[in-house]
Order: sequence, then structure tokens, then C-alpha cells
Amino acid sequence: MPLTDYTFNDENPVDRIFYGRINIKKASSMLFFSENGIVRELIHHLKYKNQEQVSTFLGDWYGQILKDNHELLNKIDIVIPVPLHRKKLRQRGYNQVASFAQRLAFHLNAEYVDHILIKTANTKTQTKKGRIGRWQNAKDLYTLSDPDYLKNKNILLVDDVITTGATMEICARTLDQTPNATIYIASMAVVP
Repeated sequence: MPLTDYTFNDENPVDRIFYGRINIKKASSMLFFSENGIVRELIHHLKYKNQEQVSTFLGDWYGQILKDNHELLNKIDIVIPVPLHRKKLRQRGYNQVASFAQRLAFHLNAEYVDHILIKTANTKTQTKKGRIGRWQNAKDLYTLSDPDYLKNKNILLVDDVITTGATMEICARTLDQTPNATIYIASMAVVP
């Protein structure tokens, strides 16, 4: 498997995706995603072939890696998956990032929270759009049901694949409306 070896200690290319765009503490990703690689196959099976156990497996694996990184351990209070719109959730039957986020929360001794960051619009897949096209859909795409719950917390926002970073950017901007929240970002994979 093409592990990135990025940690939350050192500056890495995932951090650089977000420089000057959003206020985050640190970003990292577990695997490299390539168009014809095994990671693409794994994510495809997870999202479109009902293979939810892929999310759990990757979450346990990355959770072990992160647990060995003492910088992060005991820093994260809450782990939040990028949410699906309720219609998409009904179609798929599960959020492909949920188990990954739950397992990370377990390994980091953090709370898993999936009811505060809410996706308000059911948008078409973002993967075929450029960053500008994605941003045109961004207005109020996500909202917080209880911003006070996140006040003064260290939040790990989790997604499956970071391509341009647009989805994470929109979610992080929404989370950043919370007073004194510190945001970290992690994903299963990143497009190098």
C-alpha cells in the first residue's frame, strides 16, 4: 500500500494544499491516491460496492499510526467526518468516512461526533469539477447544528480523498465559526 509517511509533526504536502486558504493547525493523509492504483480500487469499493469494512480497516490502521505520534495523542477532543447529505446517505446506506472517523476517535481517545456538521444541499459529485466550480456551490453548503458544543475544542475533520482540498476547505470554514476551535485535517488518501 502506498503509505504517505506524513505525520502531524512535520510540514507535509497536505498542509501546503491549505496554506493561505483556511485556518487549520495541521493536515495529513494516510495513502497516496492514483488514478489506476490499489487505493482508487479500495475507495471505489468502499463508496460504490457496499464494502464499508474498508473504512473500518483503514481507520484502525491509521489510528495505530497516529497513536504512535505522541504529538497528536491526547490533543484531539472531537473527530468529525465530512457529512453526506441525508438523501445521499439514504441512497448509499452509510457515510463512507464514518467508520474511518470512528476508529480514529477510538485510537486517539477522542469523541466521535457526526450530528453537528450538517450538509444542507445535495450536490452532484465534486470530483469532476475544478476548484472554482466547487466553490460556486459552496455558499451555505454546510452548517453547524450546535456550534457551542465545539467551543474551545481540538477538532479532527476527516474525509476519504483530498483532491483539491475544496470540500475540506468548505467544512473547515464552517467549523471555524466556532470560538477557539482548533482544526486538524486527515484523510484516507490524497492525490499527489
